[in-house]
Order: sequence, then structure tokens, then C-alpha cells
Amino acid sequence: MRPAPLEGLEPTLNQRTFSIIGPGRAGMAIAKALANNGWVISRVAGRSIEHAQPLAEKLGAVACIAADVGIGVGLIIIATPDSAISETALIVAAQASHGALLIHLAGATGIEALEGVRSTRPDLVLGSLHPLQTLSDDNAFEKLQGAFCAVEGPQEIEELAREIGLTPFSVLPANRSAYHAAAVVASNHVVALMGQVERMANNAGVPFEAFAPLARTAIEAALISGPASALTGPVSRGDAATIEAHLRAIDPSGVAVYKALALDALRLSGRDDPALEEMLS
Repeated sequence: MRPAPLEGLEPTLNQRTFSIIGPGRAGMAIAKALANNGWVISRVAGRSIEHAQPLAEKLGAVACIAADVGIGVGLIIIATPDSAISETALIVAAQASHGALLIHLAGATGIEALEGVRSTRPDLVLGSLHPLQTLSDDNAFEKLQGAFCAVEGPQEIEELAREIGLTPFSVLPANRSAYHAAAVVASNHVVALMGQVERMANNAGVPFEAFAPLARTAIEAALISGPASALTGPVSRGDAATIEAHLRAIDPSGVAVYKALALDALRLSGRDDPALEEMLS
């Protein structure tokens, strides 16, 4: 770590102070991780000072307006919705300390979301850090430890990620949407699929929790040995009669999803079964 600046000089990245704007679950988790590693939080900004106040008090920081969040800190974290990142960056950059590190936490976009800042504040260090983890509860900080994250920018971004317990990797800008789509399928779509399981279980008069061991084992097997090796069930056996019975039994609103996933399972299995493929198509 670089030495701290001499007393009386404008605070920079060296002082290990940070501020955050848009402190949702991800922002709070990152803030706790930084504080746990010796960083000192200075300011918190949100939609309004009133909105930011409770979180600022919780973190031991000062609530402020967006334009003031970058004053006197070495690290500024933008944790707003994706659509607000570029505009927020311009507002924050105006009063940011010289040489500060300005990052956002979005997954769908990379460093290009901060490009507007380059012409007005070329002295700022820009980057993005996207934790590849679901941060939907109060234990989000614990879930960060050991998680992977997509980073973009100079070496400081990767070093910051490792310092707070994340495992960084890079994504080419051209692959950013494909990466984020995979993340959505791995989290949001899996949850939506469990919603379908719950509805089917209710219709069958079976408790939803009865399917938990099956779901956990299937996901663990796919992660350990690979999806193709972990695949079981009627599609992998070519059992068209069972699948036909399923399609008759399930609620019509769930047929399209069942067919789409069964067809994907058929492709994953590597089976050459035109009749089954036609049924599912």
C-alpha cells in the first residue's frame, strides 16, 4: 500500500477513506467488507438526505447530497440502479478528490458507464466491480467472502476486490451482456423455476420443502461434475410417455416453461430423438 499523503494535503486514494451513493444491499455489503479491512467510511448519499440518513447512521457516516459524496475520500462507490450510473458519476466527479478511485457495482455494464467523466476529470481512476453473488438479505456481507467478481479497470480494482475477500476475473466488453445474462439465469431464473416447483407441488398436494434435497443435490452435482453428467430423468432416458403425461397433468400456464426446459435438457443429453424433440417443440 502506498504511504499516506502528508498532513494538510488534499485527501486522495492513499487515505483509505470511502463514500457510497445508492446504498442498497450490494453497496452495504461492500461497505461492511471495506470497513472490516480498515477502510473508513465518510459519506453516504441516496435519493435524498432523509433516505440516506438511517444507513449513514448505521455505518457511522455522514448523510449528504450526491454532489458532496466524493469530497475528501479516496474511493467513491456508485451503487445506484444501472440506468442512473452515468448521470450519477458526472455529479459525483465534479467535487471528487484528485486521484480518487471511482467505481460502480453493476453487472450489466462495465467501465463504459463512467466514460462521461473522462473528459471533465481525467485525474480520476475509473473502474467497475460486480460481485457475482446474491445479496438479498442481511447476511450479504458474509456471502461476499470467497465469491467471484467481475472487475474492469486498472490493477487497483483487482487489488481492492482481493482485499475484501473476493476472487476477481475480467470480462471482455463485448461479452458483458452474455456474462450478465448467465448471472441472471444462475440466480433469478433458478428462483423463478423454484416458484414453478412450488406451484406444481401445491397442485399435487405435496409440501414444497419436500423438493429441497432433490434441488440441492441436482445443483451440487451439476457444479461438481458438469451439467451433462448430472442430468437424470425422463428426458435423459428418452421416456416420451412420461413426459406426455407430465404435459397433460401440469397447469397450462406452466407447459411452455416445461417444454422449453425439457428441450434444453434433451440437447444437453446429446440424445438424437426427433420424435421427442418434435413433442417438445
